[in-house]
Amino acid sequence: MSSSPVTIRDVARLAGFSVASVSRVLNDSGKVNPATRQSVLDAVRELGYTPNFAARSLSTARSQAIGVVLPDMHGEFFGELVRGMDRAASDSGNLLLLSNSHADPQMAGQAMAAMRGRVDGIILMAPQLPETDRERALPAGLPVVLINSPGGQDHHALRADNIGGVRAMVRHLLESGRRTIVHFGGARQNFDAMERQRAYREAMAALAPDLPVRVLEGTFDETSGAALTRRLIDEGLPVDAILAGNDMMALGALTTLREAGVAVPDRVAVAGFDDIPLAHFLDLTTVKVDIVGMGMRAVDLLLAQMSGEAGPPATELSKTRLVQRGTTRPAA
Repeated sequence: MSSSPVTIRDVARLAGFSVASVSRVLNDSGKVNPATRQSVLDAVRELGYTPNFAARSLSTARSQAIGVVLPDMHGEFFGELVRGMDRAASDSGNLLLLSNSHADPQMAGQAMAAMRGRVDGIILMAPQLPETDRERALPAGLPVVLINSPGGQDHHALRADNIGGVRAMVRHLLESGRRTIVHFGGARQNFDAMERQRAYREAMAALAPDLPVRVLEGTFDETSGAALTRRLIDEGLPVDAILAGNDMMALGALTTLREAGVAVPDRVAVAGFDDIPLAHFLDLTTVKVDIVGMGMRAVDLLLAQMSGEAGPPATELSKTRLVQRGTTRPAA
């Protein structure tokens, strides 16, 4: 038995097609008859053939790498998002090249510039980056998918349904008997933060126009949620519900309330947004975003652009849903 590695010619010989046909199937380039594709894939499996991605990238002028620029790497949200991207990228024979912009517009531009010539496309999540700055920094001609970012009419984009999710949460809190609902908002320049804050104001105006509306702005992290909660405690806790801009802020609020001896949810209900894995273990009511699915879909959209199969640029809204848990049990 020969110990020589299996080559693409071996696959072509077994499948009964030319090397060019096999290459089109493996590179997912050009139109291929479904029966031909299946025969080639059957031969690949039977022979245990593994494509030489280095050689293939030379022949196709592709790096087999996808650039990903995120505002942060810390926290479960970004971990779940990258997990989804990695799953889809690995399935397609691509690698991820990750960069952290630290929510800084200048660093985001530097990260994208550094990827020029090194990746076949970019997935960008920059909710804090103005559209004009983003367009100036993006490498010309490179396929791009935006996640939770402003504007984007010229690019394929994914966004969570912030409006529907916040409205559902406000309705839930009102129906559970809450009457003084404060919203913990993220940073003013953050697209998601501003959209969720607007959704809160509009939902309160539509569903409970006679009740007070209050927004305390912070940042999307646990420390900020804790600091805003201490501020409320110092004021005598004039609220009976906290609707946090994301789960990390909600977790900071939960910890601070419990350390202060405030009963949750009997005295104050707490709700978040995202449904990160930790939210389940802390019994946190939240708005669920399919974070892993969003990461996978972003890669699929980018690959479709790279293969010329994508339609016109469009924004897809990722559905959200209310997840009721123990931190918003109806008030007595």
